[in-house]
Amino acid sequence: MDVQLTLDQLLARAVDLFPEREIVTKTPGGDLHRYTYAEMASRVAQLAHALDDLGLEAGDRVATVAANNYRHLELYFAPACSGRSMHMCNMRLPDDHFQYIVADADDRVLFVDPAFVETVEANADELDSVEQYVVLADEVPETSLEPVVAYEDLLDGHPTSYDWPDLDEEAECGMCYTSGTTGKPKGVAYSHRGIYLHSLMSGHTDANGIGESDVVLPVVPMFHANGWGIPYAATFVGAKQVLPGVHTDPGSVADLIDAEGVTMSAAVPTIWLEMANYLDENPDVDISNIDRLTVGGSAPPESLIRRYDEEFDAPILQGWGMTETSPLGTLSVLREELRDADPETQYRYRAKAGMPVPGVQIRVRDEDGGEVPRDGETMGELQIRAPWVVDEYHQRPEANRESFTADGFLRTGDIATMDEQGYVDVVDRTKDVIKSGGEWISSVDLENELMAHESVAEATVIAIDHEKWQERPMACLVVREGHEVSSEDLNDHLAERFPSWWLPDAYEIREAIPRTSTGKFDKMALRQEYDDVRLGPE
Repeated sequence: MDVQLTLDQLLARAVDLFPEREIVTKTPGGDLHRYTYAEMASRVAQLAHALDDLGLEAGDRVATVAANNYRHLELYFAPACSGRSMHMCNMRLPDDHFQYIVADADDRVLFVDPAFVETVEANADELDSVEQYVVLADEVPETSLEPVVAYEDLLDGHPTSYDWPDLDEEAECGMCYTSGTTGKPKGVAYSHRGIYLHSLMSGHTDANGIGESDVVLPVVPMFHANGWGIPYAATFVGAKQVLPGVHTDPGSVADLIDAEGVTMSAAVPTIWLEMANYLDENPDVDISNIDRLTVGGSAPPESLIRRYDEEFDAPILQGWGMTETSPLGTLSVLREELRDADPETQYRYRAKAGMPVPGVQIRVRDEDGGEVPRDGETMGELQIRAPWVVDEYHQRPEANRESFTADGFLRTGDIATMDEQGYVDVVDRTKDVIKSGGEWISSVDLENELMAHESVAEATVIAIDHEKWQERPMACLVVREGHEVSSEDLNDHLAERFPSWWLPDAYEIREAIPRTSTGKFDKMALRQEYDDVRLGPE
């Protein structure tokens, strides 16, 4: 039977089978808001009616500037299921990028959390497409935004059921923009079909394995690539959801895991690194319910994976993906042949980006377009194709020509290897790999090994111009409190794993390493800061 794969079916299933299952949100004041899927569905219907009254037509977009909370979750469904689209905005973008993405998406209504009202106010004069502001609260705080209404007032009085339209599964349901670290952000439009299939895949045992018995806590922002697809997948299977709101500090996350019995969570590595330190200082906090922690955004150091195994019995699964891939592309689950392997072998595989999840095709190509051997050593560009990988950017024909192959693969810009078991190891971005004397050095591998040193809290490695070798690595470090370390110590540590020509020519000890809007180390900022540094011949 030909059935259109649309998002209304995700929520309908949760309401039909798990109407009393909870969705818990930590509010800005620290209290917990609880309601059920049945109550959520009623409010989603009210919001859809409110969008009708605002005059939004099929295909129109609304923007969200919001944290992980139940109102944002309602916005994941009401616009999409009623034929519109939700554009999730990264509130950490520079002002000019934020203004650009709202204009490029032609957002007509902007929903904003009270915590981010000032951010929107500072840009409002440039948001010409926005006709209505909605503050995600009971009341409107003091604000210069105009016209503005409180979310609860917007919903008030509307019917709690809605006759959802029959939609084409290829219709747009959401939009997100890349972080724009190398130019203007690029718009990525998601289809109902893509999100539906990505949600199905997320429940697969060789993926995140999200099921109805899980208690899921997405720490990754809901504005970042659909919150890695977790809110959609959790709704589809009827899992209990725990949303941290603006409280993403390690103590709040750990306390929520303990209090709500969280079994699965997802965040960038820095969150889990900070939480591990918090747990060491607060041994009464219990995270033993955790079955798996998914890590993405950047590769976790192997030392962090070991630490969670040994101290907390909480397995870390590394995933890889992009805004363009909805986002999950690979996950470091151990295949059957590796489950009886010795621990060192298992850690080596778990530290990789992992195998392609079901539904994903991946290949690694060299500079001439040929496929590299699956030897785990030969590097090339990672390319991906899947039903939930987009095939174009919004209004960016030049980027489309550069980024998509004739046979439908996305050129990711990531440098990777693939081994005989099918495991992908993302060793760098094309813009970050260090090209020294015609050979490639992986900044990611160096970073992970540096962070395995007992005295190093954070590390990132960038390329510095060199008179003889074109580029050489320089490491920027944050040293652990109470520790001291020398460049000789660090080179001795690295030399146990890497050839001598890989070792950094310079080390910079810093108070902090700058981060991008998505929490990654900002290598572009560091390259600009050290742009005038030149290393001499040796």
